[in-house]
Amino acid sequence: MTPLDDLMRKVPAFKEWVPMWARVGFFYSCIVIFQCSGGIYLSALSEMMGATALMQEDILMAGYASFVGITMIFPILFRLKFRLPSRTILPVVAIGLIAGNLITMSTDNLPVLTVTCFATGVLRMWGTFECFSSIQLRITPTRNFAVFFPVIYFTVFGCIQLSGLATAYLSYFYSWHYMHYLAVAMLLMVIGLSRWLLRPFYLRPPLPLYGIDWLGAILWSVVLLLIAFVFNYGDYYDWFDSPYIRLALVCAGVFLFLSLQRMWHIRHSYIETETFKYRHFVTVMFLFFALNCLSATSTVLQGAFTGGILHYDSLNAISLNLPGLLGVVVGAFLSWLFLARWQMSYKVVTFIGFVFMVLYQFVMYFLISPEMNIERLYLPLILKNAGNVMIYVVLTTYLSQIVPFKHFFQALCAVGFVREGVGGPIASALVTRIFKITYQSNYYTLGGELDALNPMTGHLSFPTYFGELQRQAMLVSIKEVFGYAVLFGILLLLFILITRYTRVVHRIKLFRVPVVGRLFAINLSQERLEDTV
Repeated sequence: MTPLDDLMRKVPAFKEWVPMWARVGFFYSCIVIFQCSGGIYLSALSEMMGATALMQEDILMAGYASFVGITMIFPILFRLKFRLPSRTILPVVAIGLIAGNLITMSTDNLPVLTVTCFATGVLRMWGTFECFSSIQLRITPTRNFAVFFPVIYFTVFGCIQLSGLATAYLSYFYSWHYMHYLAVAMLLMVIGLSRWLLRPFYLRPPLPLYGIDWLGAILWSVVLLLIAFVFNYGDYYDWFDSPYIRLALVCAGVFLFLSLQRMWHIRHSYIETETFKYRHFVTVMFLFFALNCLSATSTVLQGAFTGGILHYDSLNAISLNLPGLLGVVVGAFLSWLFLARWQMSYKVVTFIGFVFMVLYQFVMYFLISPEMNIERLYLPLILKNAGNVMIYVVLTTYLSQIVPFKHFFQALCAVGFVREGVGGPIASALVTRIFKITYQSNYYTLGGELDALNPMTGHLSFPTYFGELQRQAMLVSIKEVFGYAVLFGILLLLFILITRYTRVVHRIKLFRVPVVGRLFAINLSQERLEDTV
């Protein structure tokens, strides 16, 4: 272990009297609090719609803006870490998230809500990175990404499930505002404990934030937000028949052209062109988009089934987060087992992850029934979340092997364009459109039998058989679209089988940066000299 590793393993941002278990526990608790302190909580979607008079698309747009903010901060995370100490970063993040929670719970202005959620996404990612990077060597002393990434995605996806449970129960028994109050209270604790436990420790002399392409970051953010707008509001505005959608597409094209021109013609662009040229980088982006498409069926079809057919209330619907949390645990454990312990190839682990996702579609296809009980949904949800976590872990680990450190965080940002940015709204819009077309076709096909000659129409009232017609058309359509998802998944598995992957290396380690290492060594020698004096 180098002097740099020995220093970082001690988590030196804390005061000397703080024990090691408290250092690691505090940083990990901050991660959980930051991840559970988003600008909006989609589990309280209906309550927020009723209180603010906003549409579902408006609140989802704010949620997509938060994901875009999470993505766009990646290229400058290390610059921020070298500029400010943890004692400053954590209170700044907490204060920003407190302001974000107070604004989102009190405004019904969509532009204000969208900008606020974008800012809270940036702050959440900043605070999470600062804490995880500080305790990385406590998690894996060898800097093994096959150990580190399962912990990261277990925490992130686990917090999504837990925050959904907390939001639903607080909204049901009290008000949706109480989740924001709880988040504010936890963030105030972060501020107080940060000032008490941390010291102003700098990893190196503060690095000025010069030379960052802020304009490029703004241009890419606008492009992603405009594309998310198009696919989020497309069905509501009737797609290309709407001047809003056409204008948004034209503006997205203009800003994309400006972003590409800036990337090609300035020396240090926010995302450099070399980022997109690494081998299999496009394949990784495609696999993440395919994952988004398979995951969209759970939000569109499963939501329509549990709400429109089974008529679950909010507590029953959110109780499905518990098996979802178990699936996150299973996926993180299998990722660690396959990559770190058994050192299986990326191709095999990716294939297994997508097999789990396809099995979810397959099981749901045969489970769709108006008489099913809630326990039957546990297995497919475990499969889906386990496969989701496994794919995130293996593809991110693979990305760390094909992209050097210089462009790694830019690569995470570029992949995030699909992973957290526009992939979600595009996939949801695609599945929603297919479901809508299928529903209309089945509705007219089944409804054609209900005429005056059908003996059923003489024994049942019009509202009765009309309601049953809608229910049966929805059931058939949900099953049919799940079938399409199964076929798509099978084709995807065949694509993975014929795609070449590099085998996992003996040790999956974090990149070594000689310049940073020398700076740490200089800093350490200065501290020892001061102690001697």
